[in-house]
Amino acid sequence: MCRGFGARIGIGREHVAIYQQVEPAMMGRNCIVRSAVTSLVLLASILASTCDAHTIYVHSIEVDGKSFRLDGIDTLERDQRCLNEDGEPFACGISAAEELDRFIAGRSVKCEDIRADPAYPRRRIGECSVAGIDLAHWLVGQGWALNLQPNGRGRFMIDEEDARAAHSGLWKGCFVAPQDFRRWNKHSAKLLGANCPQDARDKLFPEEASMPSGCEIKAHYALRAWPYAGIYHLPSCGSYRRTKAKRWFCTEEAAVEAGFRKAYTCGWW
Repeated sequence: MCRGFGARIGIGREHVAIYQQVEPAMMGRNCIVRSAVTSLVLLASILASTCDAHTIYVHSIEVDGKSFRLDGIDTLERDQRCLNEDGEPFACGISAAEELDRFIAGRSVKCEDIRADPAYPRRRIGECSVAGIDLAHWLVGQGWALNLQPNGRGRFMIDEEDARAAHSGLWKGCFVAPQDFRRWNKHSAKLLGANCPQDARDKLFPEEASMPSGCEIKAHYALRAWPYAGIYHLPSCGSYRRTKAKRWFCTEEAAVEAGFRKAYTCGWW
């Protein structure tokens, strides 16, 4: 059993030292882990039961060595930007992670393993909770995630409607669904929220996106990359400096999982 060991979590501009304790028991399909910080978008660094440090990304929570995606909801990307009530861009993906961070506040996170994730074989789909409160319902109800159809089967519609009516979280400003952001649907995405200015699309889908702290891999969408969504560029790639980034990733694994391939210039000079 691992007790009293620490992990370092990277969220936004700060790195927060935290401590975790892994519970020894695994009951049926339920896994319980003591977690001080569990990230939404998810960039989370935690320690599994083997006491090894791990970093995971792309909509997952790691519990007792298993990576889970919250079932039935659409969560923000780490590099996604939204607009506040004054129409100014902010890093909503990071803000959502920080809000979940504060809510968990070091309590035990319990995840029920439902099924394999068809998109990512190494990840499971699960329902996770803390102190009996379902994290997916909490995120949607607080306005930091959306009901995802058909996966959600309408389970989170009331939470979403309540958040919209109360102008909670993202709903007080302007944003697009994460799935539209991932596909870069600049011209077809539905604008959501109470305050969407005329230039909202240009701000939500900028020609050159700002880099989130710690995520220096550039990516852009390109038809020539088919069947991939686009191309990613490492700082060592010859094409890095001249590339205008639409997306930013913290790891190559995250870029590949999002459907991008590495630039052919990488390693050439």
